[in-house]
Amino acid sequence: MSLQEDLVFRALDAFAIELPSWAFANTGTRFGKFLDPSAASTIGEKLADAAEVNNVTGCCPSVAVHVLWDFPDGVPSAAPASKLAADLGVRIGSISPNVFQDQEYKYGSLANPDAAIRAKALAHILDSIEISQAVGSRDVTPWFTDGSNYPGTANMRQHKRWFEEGLAASHAALQPDQRLLIEYKPFEPAFYHTDIADWGMALRLAKAAGPQARVLVDTGHHYQTQNIEQIVAWLLDDGMLGGFHLNDRRFADDDLTLGSIDPYQVFRIFHEIKSFEWETGRAADIAYMVDQSHNLKPKTEEMIQTVMTAQEIMSKAALVDHATLATHQAACSLIDAEECLKSAFHTDVRPIIAEWRKSKGLAANPLAAFRESGYLARVSKERSGRTQAVSSYA
Repeated sequence: MSLQEDLVFRALDAFAIELPSWAFANTGTRFGKFLDPSAASTIGEKLADAAEVNNVTGCCPSVAVHVLWDFPDGVPSAAPASKLAADLGVRIGSISPNVFQDQEYKYGSLANPDAAIRAKALAHILDSIEISQAVGSRDVTPWFTDGSNYPGTANMRQHKRWFEEGLAASHAALQPDQRLLIEYKPFEPAFYHTDIADWGMALRLAKAAGPQARVLVDTGHHYQTQNIEQIVAWLLDDGMLGGFHLNDRRFADDDLTLGSIDPYQVFRIFHEIKSFEWETGRAADIAYMVDQSHNLKPKTEEMIQTVMTAQEIMSKAALVDHATLATHQAACSLIDAEECLKSAFHTDVRPIIAEWRKSKGLAANPLAAFRESGYLARVSKERSGRTQAVSSYA
């Protein structure tokens, strides 16, 4: 085995990608949703579709769930789903509370001026943590829409304090092996001020919540000019990077397919992770999850395409010669240092990945294998005409 093959094989062996259950349902934008005859309408169907992606890619062992969309009855509905997932060869992954969908959250959740609504939001998060413990999930990943749309309509300092209280109470309910991953977003639906608008706010709140809280980086939740890889580098150095929601953006939070707009940026992010691992000699404890819009592309095929892209870009990042790069950086050899990255990025790793797949008993091309399986035609026929459960998408 060549050095390149060894590096790629080891990188792929360590790379697991979590699929979101809502990716397989009819989801889209706030303007409308285009129905897909193959769309899943039950948690069982979502898990079956996710398991099929795992069957052809071999790297998607877990499925993230949204509590209100997947477990409306709480723990009683979670336990059977967990068993079904195991029967399908996957497991329930991160648990996402939903504190933005109900009408009571019009003016916020943990930072709502109404104490009763704040209590309701906290109770739901605590219920979600209980579900996570019932199904053996490590990560709880809340996302908050709290903020305001007009100047003077909210006390921003009070909002901060309410979030500190709510997240600390949530953290207190975790088991010792669990984590609370705090996500941030610069805007939408709060367009004047968003309570957790950037990585610094998320970091500040995570540290205030407790030692098991980390920051969750959604790659689309940034303005155009932001250097996401620098954010990743800082969070890694502080031991505060918990995970990713992987997608791409043309503007901000477009939730496009990973790597469809700027694969080099995804490469630079992955490079920072591999560089951290090279410097420290240990693997970064990061949860990788897909979270993107599935309104136009065929849902299961898009998931396979995304996973294949992520594997390709991670493999390229694994080929960076870190020792040589460090030497060039120390000598301020700017062109040579940059070429270290560009050389790895432009390497065609697909033949090596195909060999890795064959070594795992997988088809060399997962997308082709899925299309040849007949799975899509079968489930489309079974599900077509059924009243589709149209989930909200965040």
